[in-house]
Amino acid sequence: MTTTAPADTSTPQPPVTPVLPPLGAVGWVRWSWRQLTSMRTALVLLFLLALAAIPGSILPQRNTSPIRVNDWISTHHGIGPIFNSIGMFDVYGSPWFGAIYFLLLVSVAGCIVPRIRHHAHALRSQPPLAPRNLDRLPAFTSFSSPASADDVVDQAAGLLKSKRWRVRRANDNSSVGSEKGYMRETGNLIFHAALLFLVIGVALGSLWGFRGQVIVKTGDGFSNTLSQYDQFGSGRLFNTSNLPPFSFILNRFDVTFQRTGTQAGAPRQFTAHVTLYRTPSSAPEHRIIEVNHPLRVDGVNVYLTGHGYAPHITIWDKNGRLIYTGSTPFLPQDRNFTSTGVVKLPDVTPQLGLQGIFLPTASIDPVHGPISTFPAPDNPGLFLSAWEGNLGLDSGIPQSVYRLDVSKMKHVGIQALKPGEVWRLPDGRKIRFDGVSRFASFQIAREPGSLLTLVAAIVGIIGLLYGLFVPRRRVWVKAQPQPDGSTLVSVAGLSRSETPGLADEVAQVARDLQERVGAVGATSDAVTAERERGRE
Repeated sequence: MTTTAPADTSTPQPPVTPVLPPLGAVGWVRWSWRQLTSMRTALVLLFLLALAAIPGSILPQRNTSPIRVNDWISTHHGIGPIFNSIGMFDVYGSPWFGAIYFLLLVSVAGCIVPRIRHHAHALRSQPPLAPRNLDRLPAFTSFSSPASADDVVDQAAGLLKSKRWRVRRANDNSSVGSEKGYMRETGNLIFHAALLFLVIGVALGSLWGFRGQVIVKTGDGFSNTLSQYDQFGSGRLFNTSNLPPFSFILNRFDVTFQRTGTQAGAPRQFTAHVTLYRTPSSAPEHRIIEVNHPLRVDGVNVYLTGHGYAPHITIWDKNGRLIYTGSTPFLPQDRNFTSTGVVKLPDVTPQLGLQGIFLPTASIDPVHGPISTFPAPDNPGLFLSAWEGNLGLDSGIPQSVYRLDVSKMKHVGIQALKPGEVWRLPDGRKIRFDGVSRFASFQIAREPGSLLTLVAAIVGIIGLLYGLFVPRRRVWVKAQPQPDGSTLVSVAGLSRSETPGLADEVAQVARDLQERVGAVGATSDAVTAERERGRE
């Protein structure tokens, strides 16, 4: 007799949703740390850092061009003050840029330290043993050999060791496991560690370094004090009172241009001959500064960055009294050194200003007017435009020494001069073009993190090459005795990266092993099949 269980008429209960325990303060800290130290976050921060640096390369910065910053703000009345309030004119010293920089350092450090620990453990561990079914691996081949299983395993181990594989035998001596390509992960870690030191090196230079530009005329000198710089910028933690007390005099500046050929006019040599004084009381030292061969003194590098011409002009008032004489640097505007400059005389009445164009090898073009046809001073010419009135120097607004504000001035006239010629103005004042000398522009910099940055960049590139091109492989060889006395040899491989060529490498190992232990009959066609599979 069969008994039927009563039907369940109870109401079905809804599924129970598990309730997770609250993270708590410690849990949130751990979760935040894991998110910050992930590779994804490091890449996002690196992208944000590059994005944040864009305004610093587009907009003028206060530490290098305060006059241009003020001009930009006054020109852009609407957005200028907003940019100023959020630090767009001091990007690299702004709190938000520093925050991104600091978070990137922490993220990269927290990302690579656990990976280094894990990789160190992997370097000490042995390769894994052969899987049960080698024919299921991406690359597989097999053949029969008359050698015994032990002999096959011995020969396979020796072969793989000779190819610089790390080898591990099974306890029953039935198979060999091998692995190579550990330098791939080592290269990746070296690259990321180098990136960390690269960021640190840049930070050292940004905080404790300085960089300035100065133009020195032949025969003049430079003393390493703040007032001597044309432009100067320093890191937040650099104290300008710590500037090394060296000075130098530019005795001679030699320039050579190519005279013939398709590259006529191209510069061939720049050489600055200077007399160096390490301290005000030290003995003079004769030094040479060339491109890519800076002067190094007290941790500071003096680079030769450019050169130009400084026309010598003498001016007398209407009574014949000398009111100005000197050489004024004119800035080059093209490869033939067409140069422009300004001379300002604020202490005469009325104030006088001269705008000039200097041509090293002057020529008159029917279309373009006065031009220079060669950068060397073969036929120097000076074209001056005179203005008188108010130079605007008493307004309290800084002016560039290379620009003349003619908004409150009257045009007096224009004149072309050769060396030795005199221009007489309508009111009786005289201007003479005496000749021309050279000037050299120098960049003077202290870069405490430059060596670290250079080494980190080189090491990082080497690590990246290892990480990209070193394949990570595993190969197993298994020997199984057969009833007919032969040994079935199975060779299989597995790639730990996306690098192609695994099937070819497994086939080569099989062929080399056949040469050592011999083969019975034909080799399995799986080599060819798996080679095609590897290409796919």
